[in-house]
Amino acid sequence: MPVYKIYRLKDAQQQQFRWAPHTSGASVVRPKDYREAGQVQAPTPYAAWAQLREQGTPLRVGDLLESDEGELRICKYVGLEEARWEQPETPAGDASGEPELSQDRQQPPTR
Repeated sequence: MPVYKIYRLKDAQQQQFRWAPHTSGASVVRPKDYREAGQVQAPTPYAAWAQLREQGTPLRVGDLLESDEGELRICKYVGLEEARWEQPETPAGDASGEPELSQDRQQPPTR
């Protein structure tokens, strides 16, 4: 049976999330806005949601469930929707700091 990690939205972000307009597609969430709050074993994300509610620790709007495979679900008023962690921006070029070479000219791209 899958195990879901529980991530609680920090209180400072809770009101902001509650009043934000609903968006379609995957929500992008920042790890710094969440704190890990244990795990729950359940066959599906909705079963995990129901189990937490029955235990008296329901998911709040904005809270996350993360599956063993890393799939994120965010609790919204309309249900559990797809989410993904925000990826840190990487600077242009490769890890060495050199600009990427254009495939056709093998020279740095013009800016």
